[in-house]
Amino acid sequence: MKRYLSFLLLIFFLAGPFTMVAAQTVEIAGKVKNGKNKKPLVNVEVSIPDTNIGTVTNSDGFFTLKFPADKIPNGLKVDLIGFESVNIALPKDEDARNNLMIYLNPSGRVLEEILVLGGDPKEIVEKALEKIPNNYSLQDNIFQGFYRETIQKGNRYISISEAMVDLLKKPYSYRDPRGEKVSINKGRRLLSPKSSDTLSIKLMDGPLIPINFDAVKNGNHLFRADEINNFKFTMLPATTIENRPHYSIEFNPIVELPYPLHSGVFYIDAESFTISRVEYEVDMSDKTKVIQNILQKKPKGLRFNPIEVSGVVTYKTSEGRSYINYISTKIRFKCDWKKRLFSSTYTSVAEMVMVDRNDSPQSKSKFAENYGRRKIFSDMVDNYWEPDFWKDYNIIEPSESLEKAVKKLKKNN
Repeated sequence: MKRYLSFLLLIFFLAGPFTMVAAQTVEIAGKVKNGKNKKPLVNVEVSIPDTNIGTVTNSDGFFTLKFPADKIPNGLKVDLIGFESVNIALPKDEDARNNLMIYLNPSGRVLEEILVLGGDPKEIVEKALEKIPNNYSLQDNIFQGFYRETIQKGNRYISISEAMVDLLKKPYSYRDPRGEKVSINKGRRLLSPKSSDTLSIKLMDGPLIPINFDAVKNGNHLFRADEINNFKFTMLPATTIENRPHYSIEFNPIVELPYPLHSGVFYIDAESFTISRVEYEVDMSDKTKVIQNILQKKPKGLRFNPIEVSGVVTYKTSEGRSYINYISTKIRFKCDWKKRLFSSTYTSVAEMVMVDRNDSPQSKSKFAENYGRRKIFSDMVDNYWEPDFWKDYNIIEPSESLEKAVKKLKKNN
């Protein structure tokens, strides 16, 4: 974050307003591929129409969805930026429902839409920021989210942590995240037992990423409306999201400030001016500024060198209002000791998908007043990894590489 990237978890274990679905559940599973080259598609939004239930595909294009057996949906909605959204009818056969193969085709409407999407990119961004109260939720919402955090040393996983969380989001009538809170329902972790893999540094935001990195809600992330002159905006080729034409507008800092700025791309609905997606990365030209903003603690003698800080945030529209849907952050850095010859490269990735939403929460008293507290997520969950841990929860399915890493860590532990 621009002024206070507090890559730390601020969290308490508290029961949330969501519970697991009924004991008798039905599972839908499948894979989403590019209709042209047949390659798996990553982070595809898969949801059940007319509900708030959904998930995203993993890096292998695979997904699962679970729901009560007495509420089997008729179909699925499948969306990905730059591709034509599709509605899939579900077969009645159980085996067929568990082996869906879905193909998405690149949007064929983009070229003709480029001809009609014009205007000053800066003015479009200004209008999008101005229309936030019109386009996003104006009430308290409680989301159930699935959170996963991994840390790799080189290509080897040394830490995998997961949790089901409840997230209280406040109205978007003002761009301030104060009052937004998170609680953990259930979590687990696997850590490398090797002492050489232990890193006593504090970096990660943990399940607070939907609060701190919600670029629409949090005016201190990326920039506020009054800071727009600090950036240059460039129009990129148009694209489609949920079969709607979107402006693609690149932004880059043109000034130097005491804190690191961001560059990236806004995807803005051409009709409603809703910001549907934000991709960003922190300017790494001044490493000292970056370190001051992302590093909270390290052992004496350890040299910390950030390489990349980036992320993506997506929003999903429902009944004329947009809600946060998926968010991920990535941090790559090198660490070495002053008396050692070689350094190690680490990659920390955190992602969260909103798997359900409650628009009429009866009580918010179970949420802790935890915003501003500093805790580390992996220290707050159990070192426990059973096969049926998530049971009926909707999650992001682990990729093949992650499953292999889990087996290795379990064996070593």
